[in-house]
Amino acid sequence: MMKTRLFASALAVALVGLVAAPASSARVVQLVVEQRSSYLGGASWGNAGPYEMLRGTAFLVADPRNPHDAVIVDLENAPRNAAGLVEFSTPFLILKPVDMQRSNHKIFYAVNNRGNNLEGLLTATTAGQVSGTDAGYAMTQGYVVVDAGWEGDVVPTATKLVANLPRARMPDGDPITGPMRYEYSDRASGTFTTNLEGTPGFLSYQAADTDTDSATFTVADSEYGPKTRISPTRWAFGKCPTGEASLVPDDVDLCYFDGFDNTKIYELIYQAKNPIVMGLGFATTRDIASFLRYELRDDAGNPNPVGPGIRRAYAAGGSQTGGYLRDYIYLGFNEDETGRKVFDGIIPWIAGTDRVFINVRFADPNTYSEQDRQHNYLQSSYPPFTYAVTTDPISGIHDGILKRPRTDPLVMQVDSESEFWQLHGSLNVVDGLGKPVAIPDNARLYFVGNTAHAFISGSFLFPTAGTAALCSNPTPGSGINWETLRATLRNIDRWAEASGHQRGDDAEGFEPPKSNYPSVLDGTLVTLNEAAAAFPAIPNVSFPTVYDTYQLLEFGPRFGPQGGVLTVEPPLNGPSYAIRLPQTDAIGIHLAGVHQIESRVPLGTSTGWNIRSPAHHGPNLCVLTGSYFPFAATKAERLLSGDPRPSLQETYVNHDGFVNAVKAAARELVRERFLLEADADADVDAAEASNVLLQ
Repeated sequence: MMKTRLFASALAVALVGLVAAPASSARVVQLVVEQRSSYLGGASWGNAGPYEMLRGTAFLVADPRNPHDAVIVDLENAPRNAAGLVEFSTPFLILKPVDMQRSNHKIFYAVNNRGNNLEGLLTATTAGQVSGTDAGYAMTQGYVVVDAGWEGDVVPTATKLVANLPRARMPDGDPITGPMRYEYSDRASGTFTTNLEGTPGFLSYQAADTDTDSATFTVADSEYGPKTRISPTRWAFGKCPTGEASLVPDDVDLCYFDGFDNTKIYELIYQAKNPIVMGLGFATTRDIASFLRYELRDDAGNPNPVGPGIRRAYAAGGSQTGGYLRDYIYLGFNEDETGRKVFDGIIPWIAGTDRVFINVRFADPNTYSEQDRQHNYLQSSYPPFTYAVTTDPISGIHDGILKRPRTDPLVMQVDSESEFWQLHGSLNVVDGLGKPVAIPDNARLYFVGNTAHAFISGSFLFPTAGTAALCSNPTPGSGINWETLRATLRNIDRWAEASGHQRGDDAEGFEPPKSNYPSVLDGTLVTLNEAAAAFPAIPNVSFPTVYDTYQLLEFGPRFGPQGGVLTVEPPLNGPSYAIRLPQTDAIGIHLAGVHQIESRVPLGTSTGWNIRSPAHHGPNLCVLTGSYFPFAATKAERLLSGDPRPSLQETYVNHDGFVNAVKAAARELVRERFLLEADADADVDAAEASNVLLQ
């Protein structure tokens, strides 16, 4: 209670005098640091020295009359204060050098995924546990590391960063209503109830009418099969942990009296009410980063905790927030309310062509569309796909993500193979007819070959081969390719310095690595049949026969490239787009892309795809998981199994040969600037410590 009163009082103080504020007001009005603590016991981070952690709340306002915020859907329908401004807030955390004179005077803004702050860094107990992440590298370089909530539908917990965003209502105070659609797949058999959103960690939009006759609940045998309507008498809005007899009616849960079957796919379409103004999430990122970069103090006189003197700012986000950052750029949020550039560089990774589409009424940022589930949902991508401004031949839309030269950031996007199979990655570089589209000069696209959506580097610890059984993931590890991302952060920083007026000595004349992404021009981006023909005939391995197709989706006249209001659910499927896939060589290594140690010195064939088991919607793809098929150890083993790929012994002869190959690959990656020297040394150490060809 005391904390709530403190927040309310802080906002009241900050808003004093805002009645006379100009129509252009849209900013952080108060940034309250509530907790300051030594980070990891005062561990030192290179020349930057010890770090401290700041936790607090940012209070913000937006003005529906401000042209920088006019794009935000339903902002005009959000509650306003006496000054006509929309109030919202979000928790933040900052990791900064205790002595800011030892910092590099740059911000690394790590945009969290679904409220998970700094990708779990705060659960670390030693500096060693943090040093292997991109944020750990950023701290050794002296960056101020920032994260803040942006998503307003996450169930708050002690560790999650969740934005407190308003809900829109009609001018007369009545609820705003509209269609909402959720899909439920892979549900545990014998269960009866779920929240409407389908995931316990996320809020559900309330049903405007809990009469089941007004909603549609269906079941299907597959994602693409016919849907059968479930009788309105066999389900209800409410919780029922043990079935119909335990029903407690409400407007945010679903009870299916007959129980879910985990081989079936269910879908609910209902009229929802009280939409969150989710597009304000973009304003939280923009305004907090801008405040920390440019301002001396907030409206209440509190000093900027990391200023003055911030010279550069960079942002990065992965998967969901990779798409978020693509949309952030496209919608113009990299320009703050006074016209200043917010981020010099942005790194979206493993996003494919997704844009998170939070700028819609009844936004659902947790949902993403794939071949095997939620196939034709909004997040399956929508034009424009490319960074370059071009005309999409299917929709006729003439647009692009990078179209504001004065305030657009430099972009380095990093993708795995999964993004081509499930997130339409090829549409970054080809149009809907399969013809090439150029990458603009202020963007770089990098494809990390033979990796999946969740991938790791430098381990040399590979599991047993196999394809998925109910979505188990046999890829090596689960995480982010920190090595590539550390090198990418270094590269984008030097690129920004070389492009700017304040140039660092080591950035003089720096030219970043050229884009390395599959292309139809050189045959490294091909059709499914061409990819299947080239992939090796590995025993007991089936190459996918499907990928996530894309049809232009029609959600009604109030929806368009910038978002809007969905009035048609499910959408109408329009014309199809040509989707292309990365090509491989005879052992399954991709022809194009940035190849890290694991694909330059392979111990097997890794892919960005996996296939569901026959009992669970096979041969559909298995979400965003990958596969790994190890090489035989000896020629005799290879011949016995019928594997056409060379064995480890044929390729490397012995352990020393393998280690020498790793050393050569590491040197080459350092020269290409896709690997830091420290990571190269660690990879060589891992190879030497491995048991490859020692048995």
